[in-house]
Amino acid sequence: MIKSFFSKKRDQEAPPPAVPAGQRVYAIGDIHGRQDLLLKLLTMVDEDDAKRGPADTHLIFLGDLVDRGPDSKGVIDTALSLAKASDKVRFLTGNHEEVMVGAYSGDPSMVRFFCRIGGRETILSYGVPLARYRNMEIDELAELLPDLFPAEHMEFLSTFEDQIVFGDYVFVHAGIRPKVPLAEQSRKDMRWIREDFISYERRHEKFVIHGHTISEDIDSQRNRIGIDTGAYLTDRLTAIGLEGTERWYVQTLPLS
Repeated sequence: MIKSFFSKKRDQEAPPPAVPAGQRVYAIGDIHGRQDLLLKLLTMVDEDDAKRGPADTHLIFLGDLVDRGPDSKGVIDTALSLAKASDKVRFLTGNHEEVMVGAYSGDPSMVRFFCRIGGRETILSYGVPLARYRNMEIDELAELLPDLFPAEHMEFLSTFEDQIVFGDYVFVHAGIRPKVPLAEQSRKDMRWIREDFISYERRHEKFVIHGHTISEDIDSQRNRIGIDTGAYLTDRLTAIGLEGTERWYVQTLPLS
């Protein structure tokens, strides 16, 4: 009990996390096929960045670009164009990218799982008519996907990272395993973890910025901030901005 008291006191007294001087970072939450919202948010981020003056600006996508929403293909096209234009745009692997890449291999069990978690909308976005999709067996679909998804798209998704560190912040898709050093975090946890991470209240090695777990509002805690505001359902796609110790948000649909 005494140890717990002093640990909490140290947490409260710790200086606020910061990114290195001269740098500005924007991180975008889970997009899930909402190309319309992504294009709108990118314009808003550009305007916000210009308004704040010169800086070494970086853009991070927290993963789950695909599935559920209507235009995953368009989102990947946009992301790929951004990556080709600048080495200051980086991408994290979400659990949905992991499953999409697995389905591309033609494994029927992975294709079935892919379709169950929102992959149907991704497949339709690549031009498969809904009537055809409905009439296809899983084995047929598994044979189709390697030809349907462009190799350039799949190679691009395969380059995504699992964690990105800027100063006192670490960016991951889902979260991290509490009490495990960042260098020893498992790929599975960084892409899939939920309750064990979300419910943990103590400080981590770095302050965590993440997506994956949908919240109605920005989920701002003393050891982490979650910015998956359910864009595919709510029309609210969220980005967090960081500079020095300052934080702010850019959203396609402001919170009421």
